[in-house]
Amino acid sequence: MTLQEILESVKSGSVSVEEAERILKKESYEEMGYAKLDTSRKARTGFAEVIYCSNKADEHLLNIFERLYREDGEVFGTRASQHQYELVKEKFPEVEYDPISRILKVEKKDKKRIGKIAVCSAGTADIPVAEEAAQTAEYFGTNVERIYDVGVSGMHRLFSRLETIQSANCVIAVAGMEGALASVMGGLVSRPVIAVPTSVGYGASMHGLSALLTMINSCANGIAVVNIDNGYGAGYLATQINRLAAGADEKGNLPAEKGK
Repeated sequence: MTLQEILESVKSGSVSVEEAERILKKESYEEMGYAKLDTSRKARTGFAEVIYCSNKADEHLLNIFERLYREDGEVFGTRASQHQYELVKEKFPEVEYDPISRILKVEKKDKKRIGKIAVCSAGTADIPVAEEAAQTAEYFGTNVERIYDVGVSGMHRLFSRLETIQSANCVIAVAGMEGALASVMGGLVSRPVIAVPTSVGYGASMHGLSALLTMINSCANGIAVVNIDNGYGAGYLATQINRLAAGADEKGNLPAEKGK
């Protein structure tokens, strides 16, 4: 049964809420030959499966996109190309594509967002990864403050937005070159900092390895590090932290909304 079918069954009374919960939480997937779609992931984790678009064959991408759309009425894809956008748009005219973050999505327009995180980039060249993080968090129901180009070469720019950053439930620090921004953030805020090294920099930055090592070896406390250019992973983790800080359940519902 699809999620929509389960909901209709609960409304009609043919399936109890308890039975629907059991169905949703069981280990299940849909076999497509080239893919095994994890259709119960949202019930288990609070986050629906996301499509990593890069390197997928056109036919595979279209079929996976359509199946996930039928399941939940929205789809989120990362690392998509312009060609893939044009391909999907022929079948789903409402699909949106951001060439900067390379995110491809169909999103429900009435989505509620809770709490707040801050996504900060050291430089303008880091924005593609920062946007992947920000848009991931927004898709999963988080309010996002974007604070870009506040790297350590001009600290006054960061301090001018410090009050906003300190009020966030979680901070994502996106930086290439030597990756020092995360350490600075760790010494200025009381909330978790998620450091995202980017592959931005000259030769000795080694495609982000320099920033990764700086962030892992930071002497500041409260910093977690994701992989190089992994904005999606940072946005996902920040959403989990934000839900906890806002008092929401695993699905992002606040206490007053749980009974609705």
